[in-house]
Amino acid sequence: MTLQSPARSFPMATSKATDADFDSVVRQSDVPVVVDFWAEWCGPCRQIGPALEELSEEYAGRVKIVKVNVDENPDTPATLGVRGIPALFMFKDGEVVSNRMGAAPKASLKAWIDEAV
Repeated sequence: MTLQSPARSFPMATSKATDADFDSVVRQSDVPVVVDFWAEWCGPCRQIGPALEELSEEYAGRVKIVKVNVDENPDTPATLGVRGIPALFMFKDGEVVSNRMGAAPKASLKAWIDEAV
């Protein structure tokens, strides 16, 4: 008998952006956007993923959290000077207002978002 992980029964609260739609999803957003630059192979990226999902639900309608896979979308992180992941960028009115590198606990991420917005 093989065990299978249960399918996610709810949609992810975070959304995805690509190099192609970054401007429309992030820069033209009517609410502040936290962009998480990440990759599947990145342990710290996977570590903060659940916290970002929870925060996305908590900030629904006030702050959008968007994930950009750097392996699939190398142009946008290069343009922003991302040198390591996870890299989190806060955009307001289409401009970067804050950024941070590395994993952090949910409370620290929440405090950073609150300070930036």
